[in-house]
Amino acid sequence: MTLRTAVVGGGAVSDIHLSGVAKNPRTELVAICDVDEVTAREKALEYGILPYTDLDDLLASEDLDWLHLCTPVATHLPLAETIIEAGVPILIEKPVTDTAAEAEQLRALARQHGVPVAVVRNHRFTSAMREATAAVEAGDLGEVRAVEVTYTGNTWPDEVNRGSWTFDLPGGEFEEGIPHPIYLALGAGGFPVDEASVQAVTSRHGAYEQGFSYDGLSIQYPTAEETLCGVTVLAGAVPQRTVDIHGTDASLVVDQVSGTVVRLNRDYKASPLARLRNDLDRAAGRLRGTVENVRDAVTARRHDDWDHQRLRNPHYYQFDREAARLLAGEDPLVPLDDGVWTLRLMEAVREAAGRERTDQAADADVRTAEGTAEATIPEPPDN
Repeated sequence: MTLRTAVVGGGAVSDIHLSGVAKNPRTELVAICDVDEVTAREKALEYGILPYTDLDDLLASEDLDWLHLCTPVATHLPLAETIIEAGVPILIEKPVTDTAAEAEQLRALARQHGVPVAVVRNHRFTSAMREATAAVEAGDLGEVRAVEVTYTGNTWPDEVNRGSWTFDLPGGEFEEGIPHPIYLALGAGGFPVDEASVQAVTSRHGAYEQGFSYDGLSIQYPTAEETLCGVTVLAGAVPQRTVDIHGTDASLVVDQVSGTVVRLNRDYKASPLARLRNDLDRAAGRLRGTVENVRDAVTARRHDDWDHQRLRNPHYYQFDREAARLLAGEDPLVPLDDGVWTLRLMEAVREAAGRERTDQAADADVRTAEGTAEATIPEPPDN
């Protein structure tokens, strides 16, 4: 059996969904829906499927087993509600909705109708992160004490990447990308113990005509298991994407850029020789990962079949795992709970950005008032 699948949205991200569904032996791509008729027809012609410009028409005309929602985030809630009420399982691009309250509303509706809803988490399924996740689940690190995610070199708020719709976000294009490092922390470390435990601060390095409120952020929170999780994201700077996972027996350094995993399990500060072993272990881990990446690339050139593409492309990997779970009647690999917590952390960032901008404005007003008062104090008369 295969899942009759359609994609809603013909923008930049939809191509990875269209191609992934078309190639996957578990799925049959049957339709594309976009409000722009030209876009819908062009995509339909490219993939040999049917075009639609209205979601209701799509749901009424096609017997669907699965639907991928790839439209701008402001449209996710109403479209997903329509799809859930039609009884069709969904995979939703990130972020799942505009707000955590909307995500909670969507989760309640999905539970009411018994419809599986998953959210896209492609950065969680790179080969390096899959290796790290397997090590954690196998207990190779001992008890996980801390997770630190660092993403620098992200898009500036006023750069156009996904589309002009991102300019409606407080952090612009920069904010559109921050779900990735946030959900990496949630996946590797776990959910916060509660909303009150989340601490967020922001910074704004650039000056923006559009009034964007931040282009840097830091988040910290503890989990119910007392794992301390942190996320740092910066626009600009040298691009670094790392996930450090610290356990009682070993630590892993996951480099998403190079696709390598370094395992550290010694007391490297014990002696000069131990410090040398630190360098050697790091170099050996990077070399091993690099060799494996080269081997994978060579294999892909010779055998570019679905199995190799699925393992190399994190979107394809998640599509395949989610499809397998649907076919087996199992819960989604990445459920809506993950989307809810991602948005709660994003809202903590937004609140911090608004609070810090308000404090800065108040400080500026005070300095201006003090300066005016000093300038108007009359000089005492000469005696």
